[in-house]
Amino acid sequence: MSAQQYTLEEFTTEAEFFLANLKPNLTTATVLALHGDLGAGKTTFTQILAKQLGVSENIVSPTFIIQKRYPLKDQIFKQLIHIDAYRLESLEQLKVLDWDELVADKDNLIVVEWPKNVDGLFDGALHLYFSYINEDTRSIKYE
Repeated sequence: MSAQQYTLEEFTTEAEFFLANLKPNLTTATVLALHGDLGAGKTTFTQILAKQLGVSENIVSPTFIIQKRYPLKDQIFKQLIHIDAYRLESLEQLKVLDWDELVADKDNLIVVEWPKNVDGLFDGALHLYFSYINEDTRSIKYE
C-alpha cells in the first residue's frame, strides 16, 4: 500500500478511523509495530489511539521505563501496552518484560515503537510506517 499524507488535523482523524476499523486477533494480542524516525508521528498516533480507548492519562513515549500498561474499560481490548524499544538491543531484553505473556493474551493491544531494535517478534503484527514530511504534514503507510 502506498503512503498517504495527512495534515496534523487529518492525522488525528486517520488514527481514529484506524482504531474504529481495527479488528482484534482471535487467539493472540493485536500488535502494532510503529516504524519511523524521531518526530514522524509514532507517539502522537499512540496518544490518539489511547484517548479513543478511554485512557485519560497523559501518554508519553516510555523511553526510559520501556513499557507502560493502561487498563481499558468497555473497549474491544482490555489493556493497552505501549512499548518503546528505542533503547533495547535484543529480543531477550523485550522478553524479560513479559513479552510472551502479553502477546499470548488476545485482549491486549500492544503498540511498539522502534520495532526494528527487537526485530523478529513481529511476524503477525500490523506494521505502520510514519514519515515526517514537513512541520504540518506526516505520512502513514500500512502493511
